[in-house]
Amino acid sequence: MTALRLLALAEKWPIAGSFTISRGAKQFADVVVAEISDGVVSGRGECVPYGRYGETVEGVLDQILALEGALAGGLGRSELQNLLPAGAARNALDCALFDLQAKQTGRAVWDLAGLPAPTAQDTAFTISLGSPEEMARDARNARDYKLLKLKLGGSGPDSAENNGLEDAVRMQAVRAARPDVRLVADANEGWSPGDCSPLLDAAQAAGFELIEQPLPQGEDALLAEIDRPIPVCADESVHQTSDLADLKDRYDAVNIKLDKTGGLTEAMNAVKTAGDLGFGIMLGCMVCTSLSIAPAFLLSSQADWVDLDGPLLLSEDRSGGLDVNSGKIAPIARELWG
Repeated sequence: MTALRLLALAEKWPIAGSFTISRGAKQFADVVVAEISDGVVSGRGECVPYGRYGETVEGVLDQILALEGALAGGLGRSELQNLLPAGAARNALDCALFDLQAKQTGRAVWDLAGLPAPTAQDTAFTISLGSPEEMARDARNARDYKLLKLKLGGSGPDSAENNGLEDAVRMQAVRAARPDVRLVADANEGWSPGDCSPLLDAAQAAGFELIEQPLPQGEDALLAEIDRPIPVCADESVHQTSDLADLKDRYDAVNIKLDKTGGLTEAMNAVKTAGDLGFGIMLGCMVCTSLSIAPAFLLSSQADWVDLDGPLLLSEDRSGGLDVNSGKIAPIARELWG
């Protein structure tokens, strides 16, 4: 058997404008790409190291390259799950191994994984955190999308105060600007316990379907004690399958991202278990290129909310990337991945 060769590199992709959430703004998507070759064909996987989870580009590169010898010795996806924790590095390698197998066998990853053939899906489009007027304007400009996702969590990046109740005004402004669309929102852990109930009521009044992670991970026990007039979705509080059972009293839905689960292998397990436990499922992503989206998209038919707009927030994407028409993502070409 030919020994596999491993390459890992960091890339910066400019964001169109900036991307702002409760934790701040950024102008670039920093991604890491793992490429595994058998000397004839190569498989690739992309991940996004995330500082919120203690990850750095340099650290993720080190994690990936540390497995060069194991890969040369025939490391497979099942063994990989035990060698790296859930997170960005494992995601890149898991997806690269899937892509390599697809190219070696001539079979699509969805077929190899026992998943249904992908079909076009509506994706959410993200409206960055800003003033109510700015967010209403951005919502009007996103006229091709039937589902919008608002970033909430305070008074905005230029404010000295973090008065989360301004989020009620943001939600009302966007609803007034776009009475025709479905709306969800992500607070990114930015609400205070005292604001949580009134803001959930405001979200219901504005016709929102879902609020993601209103309270910080580890401080979300309050969600089990208050009325939740609309579904509340865990994001930072859930990473992998083993996290799910403990969230049943606090959350109604979970956001599954391959950069959190550590790849498609574990994401498939998480989606199945979440469904068995009765959670609604959001399929999410970081700000990334279409190389990250291609494996996640294979799970989109099993999600209640698809939020795979990462490449749409960039100034440019990879060749062969997302094809979006009237807010729907078409199945991604296998020349890019899978």
